[in-house]
Amino acid sequence: MGFIVFAIFIILFDQASKLYIQYNMHIGESIPVIKGIFHITYIENPYTAFGLFKYQTIFFVIAASISVILIILIYKKIIFKKDPFMYIPLTLVLGGAVGNLIDRVRVDGRVIDFIDFRIWPVFNFADSAIVCGMLVLLIHVLFRAPEKEDEEEGEEWKNEEKYNEEEKE
Repeated sequence: MGFIVFAIFIILFDQASKLYIQYNMHIGESIPVIKGIFHITYIENPYTAFGLFKYQTIFFVIAASISVILIILIYKKIIFKKDPFMYIPLTLVLGGAVGNLIDRVRVDGRVIDFIDFRIWPVFNFADSAIVCGMLVLLIHVLFRAPEKEDEEEGEEWKNEEKYNEEEKE
């Protein structure tokens, strides 16, 4: 249940921020928060990450929908039972994916972006949730998962060794 509530919070926060920007700024308008470093800049982005696949709305909707379904299935069937920590990154990715999917449908295949650090393409909270979720997932898989597997394999090996010794006697 926490999975759904957290994902809904991410979606609502993302959509509320985008609606606020959309109704209070003009496309292309930029408000400096820290001049030359951080601005709020309203753009409607027809691309995916790094400027790929302009105006491919059907592709985006299908890809995001499949991703959302896979995340939910992975969460429900596999991951949470073995590793409850995976709840955090999967929820971030799910909330971000749905937030941007809503934009693609609502804003004619575009996503509303407004966070502008001037050294990076303009992005939004959904993008941040996806990137943070993937980073946490990557770090967890690279540095945590093998330790647990090694411990489990070690236990299986010890049990097998005990069984073999008992069989010899």
